[in-house]
Amino acid sequence: MDKDSNIYVAGHTGLLGSALMRRLEANGYRNIALKTHKELELTHQQSVLDFFTDEKPEYVFLAAGKVGGIVANKTYRADFMHTNIAIQDNVFEAANRFGVKNLVFYGSSCTYPKHCEQPMKEEYLLTGPIEETSEAYAAAKMAGIIACKSYNIQYNTNRFITLVPNSMYGPNDNFDPENSHVLSALISKFHKAKMEGALNVVLWGSGSPRREFIFSEDVADASIYAMQNPDLFENHHYNVGTGTDCSIKELAEQIAEVTGFSGGILWDTSKPDGTPRKLLDSANFLATGWKPKVTFKNGLQTTYQWYADLVASA
Repeated sequence: MDKDSNIYVAGHTGLLGSALMRRLEANGYRNIALKTHKELELTHQQSVLDFFTDEKPEYVFLAAGKVGGIVANKTYRADFMHTNIAIQDNVFEAANRFGVKNLVFYGSSCTYPKHCEQPMKEEYLLTGPIEETSEAYAAAKMAGIIACKSYNIQYNTNRFITLVPNSMYGPNDNFDPENSHVLSALISKFHKAKMEGALNVVLWGSGSPRREFIFSEDVADASIYAMQNPDLFENHHYNVGTGTDCSIKELAEQIAEVTGFSGGILWDTSKPDGTPRKLLDSANFLATGWKPKVTFKNGLQTTYQWYADLVASA
């Protein structure tokens, strides 16, 4: 991937897509094709084929898709499955048909079994039942992982590279308390509680599940590294994580500190916890020579500052 290569970042306004844009521009890449959701409907096959006909991208980062937290996944199961499968299928087929040199696709750690041995190795995929609350989204991502492998096998290529990052966070995340992932949802909850002078914040579950978080710009950096070094990767998905995790209770306490909330934290144990633990074994990807650069403390502070500035400017 040269500095003048034609690059397409699908989903460039989202959490990962915007991080990819920042990293690509910082690394001197300027020839980047961008389309907003209104400009290009990725679930519409002919629109995608027309876009590839016109733009002829050589490299594709497929960061577009429908994502959300427990509430959204439970409520909009069909939407999560249809939207993500449609986007993946259309972009994969266009990339193959138009001879894209390489495409990076992103799986999800929720594709691993609910009670998976920890840390989760790539070979544990499809070895047990997955978490019910996210099964539709997970099924779509699983289909994408298998599709990438299948295209490579059928067409004798290493065109498709699949990365499975753990829970991402950072600027441009979705901070809606009802439809976002846990870290961004907690940031918005604690910030609101601080601004309103609330005595307590009530959170779902017991706080005992453990999660691994990775800063969006680290995932973007890993993605560009993979695109620059495709021959280092075999035809299977690669976990991308930091190797460390924390409990939701510990996460809540850290976010309370970062946001300046000094009240109490109460746990509503009538609400679901979700998967007990999600820690990836990223040894295979790390063995290629890449490693994350952003500490959790610094990433959390950066994310909260971005969110606080956004709220203040609204």
